[in-house]
Amino acid sequence: MGNSLRRRSRDAYRVHPNSTRTEETEDEGLDWIQVNGRRLNTLCGTKTLHPRALLSPPPPPGIRTVWIPPPPTPPSPTLSDCSYSSTEEKCYDPQDPALMFVDGEDELDFLCEGFRSRRALMSCGHAVTPTSLTNWCHRLLDEGESRFVCGQTGCNVEWSYEEVCKMALLTPEEKKLFERAMSSNAARANTRPCPGCESPVVRTDLFNLRVHCSVCSVNRSGSYDFCWQCLREWKGPDPRSDRCDNHGCRNQSLKTLKNCPYAEFESVGVSRCPSIRACPTCGILLQHDNTECKNVVCPRCKVEFCFVCLKLTDECLLTSEEFEPCFSRVAPRQTSIPVWRNS
Repeated sequence: MGNSLRRRSRDAYRVHPNSTRTEETEDEGLDWIQVNGRRLNTLCGTKTLHPRALLSPPPPPGIRTVWIPPPPTPPSPTLSDCSYSSTEEKCYDPQDPALMFVDGEDELDFLCEGFRSRRALMSCGHAVTPTSLTNWCHRLLDEGESRFVCGQTGCNVEWSYEEVCKMALLTPEEKKLFERAMSSNAARANTRPCPGCESPVVRTDLFNLRVHCSVCSVNRSGSYDFCWQCLREWKGPDPRSDRCDNHGCRNQSLKTLKNCPYAEFESVGVSRCPSIRACPTCGILLQHDNTECKNVVCPRCKVEFCFVCLKLTDECLLTSEEFEPCFSRVAPRQTSIPVWRNS
């Protein structure tokens, strides 16, 4: 629980359940989230970047992508007009039994404004006041984020929107503004710039890395396709969901699954289980912390599954108990990433 105020670098991300097929799909630079057995806690990973939980639902599958010109619509909602200065400070009810109050510094008060409210613990264990939390989430949204992640260095815990509403004491007006900004930011995260003309392109086929830029195709008088993963002109056959034929194009998620060390689950009596798994529903990478039972709840899609055999918990428990080895034994290392179908 460090007190460093250094800001962390960020990337863009994404997310929801009912994955209907499993394919090798790209997600470069992916971090993983560490989870407890059957708990929703997302503990800090080994890097200082956000875990790449893709926040907006994926676009419907299609044949190829189309260029979408910059929209001539009014600018997306900004939070700059909202003032959360100390003169408008919000304070916790000291009698609220749902809050865990602590003595100590406000760990999100990066400007040292000294808010008067008592400090309460977030799910990640860091102490906040409602105003400092509001300011931090406001800052994340202004920077284009659509998720809320702890601002302490080394802590990549993602807070649910419900937790933010509760702990930041968001007013109805603040909730409306936050939700509009979250939606707008998530929508922008679904596009990538064409390497040929830098026009925003939307990928509609989740199982094909080859995407088409109509602008370059017109300007070059010939079809121009590029790789969604390495952002270079497409080389090789298609459709492909793992990589193109450009040198160095690779799926970092699959590399992590292939090279992660084995883990020992003493409480379950299981050894040589890969320490990192892709959630069988949404594909986010998770690392079990080797405590409690073998079942975990995915912090992204909220689906519970067995970390050992990769079956959904209800199915696994038909043939084994929570602290017993699985009847179907340890599932091998995954060689593909499930695609989350939001339906």
